[in-house]
Formats: sequence, C-alpha cells, structure tokens
Amino acid sequence: MAAEEPQQQKQEPLGSDSEGVNCLAYDEAIMAQQDRIQQEIAVQNPLVSERLELSVLYKEYAEDDNIYQQKIKDLHKKYSYIRKTRPDGNCFYRAFGFSHLEALLDDSKELQRFKAVSAKSKEDLVSQGFTEFTIEDFHNTFMDLIEQVEKQTSVADLLASFNDQSTSDYLVVYLRLLTSGYLQRESKFFEHFIEGGRTVKEFCQQQVEYMDRGEGGTTNPHIFPEGSEPKVYLLYRPGHYDILYK
Repeated sequence: MAAEEPQQQKQEPLGSDSEGVNCLAYDEAIMAQQDRIQQEIAVQNPLVSERLELSVLYKEYAEDDNIYQQKIKDLHKKYSYIRKTRPDGNCFYRAFGFSHLEALLDDSKELQRFKAVSAKSKEDLVSQGFTEFTIEDFHNTFMDLIEQVEKQTSVADLLASFNDQSTSDYLVVYLRLLTSGYLQRESKFFEHFIEGGRTVKEFCQQQVEYMDRGEGGTTNPHIFPEGSEPKVYLLYRPGHYDILYK
C-alpha cells in the first residue's frame, strides 16, 4: 500500500504583494503619526514666542532633576527672560535671525553695515555657483525684514513677521544658504571641525549658553567670535536653541 505524500502548507514567497501592502500600510501609519506630532507641536508652540520669565524653565524639568535645576539657577544670575522657538529643526536660525534683527533696532550703525553686506550676499552666492532665480525670492524676503527694522518697526511687528510661516521659512532658507556659502568659502578651515554644518555661527557677535547634563551646577558659555562683546544671547540644550535676555 503506497504511503500518502505529506501535505505541504502553502506559503507566500518573500516579497509577495501581501507583504508589500503591509509595509506600505506601516509606512503610511508612521508618516501619519509624524504629521500628528508636527501638528501638535505647531499648535502648542509659536515659531518664536513672546518674551517670558526665565523661571518657566523650572517647569520643564522634574523638581528632583538636580543637575538641570541647578543650571537654571545659574542662568538666573545672568539672565532674566527667555524667548522660545518652535522645536522644528530650524530653531537655531529662527533664534539667531530674530535676536539679531531685534538687536539692530537699537544699533543703526551696525544695521547699515549689515544691510550692505546682506544686499551683496546674493551676488556672492551666485558667484559661488548658486542659481540666481532659485535664491532671489528668499533674498528679497531677507532684505524686506532688514528694511522693516530700518523703518524702526516695533518688536511686536517684527515678532509677527517671524511668526508668519511663509516669511519665517523664507528667512530660514536664506540663512541656511548663507551658512552653506560661508562654509564653502572657508572650507579649508572648517572641514576639520564641522559636522553637518550646524555649528557655524556668523553674521553677528553672539554668546551661546550650553546647558547639558555635564557635571557641575553652571552652564558653559561660548562666545563667537572669541574676545568679542556679545549682542545676541542664545541658550542651547541638546537639540534645541532659545533666545536669552539679560
């Protein structure tokens, strides 16, 4: 009597349509979740906030988080206010852009120097190989903001411009273009130190207070360029920048 052949369970090959559909559904779910997170961040955080009491930082960390609580106390010795930026990957450029233009409201001489340099910056970028028609609109928005400051706009109106999504994003793009252009012009110097191009800080004297979980109860100040008198003060916490005020 012949033995019956064992029945084989039918299996779909790897990479089958059903697997592809599952992967697609998973990717779409991840993208939808990321969109929801971004929408929540946008609702809860303006692009650039009003000036707030520095004490709001205490609420961001647990009371028993001694490292950060001590460093916030140290910040209080030098600063009284903070202006927060939205954590959307552009916080450094918004923080720097707003705080620098805000400082220029009270410095007409530096404003004129900065305006002249900025006006010429498009020509400099084009000479480096950037396509003029792709950067022109961003440059125009940048110059419009500078002229707004030249007309002695109020801080409230400047803040409104920075919280207009289109205007603010155009400014960020142009600041990124300027950063890219500067890195390329000075590539021999920066190529040994720069990672991702995000540590370049130029176009203004500024001071960055670095608050991390390193030992000690004080923040670590970094002044750019060294030996200068800062006019812009930024607070850096891992992955994010905000604006500080004396």
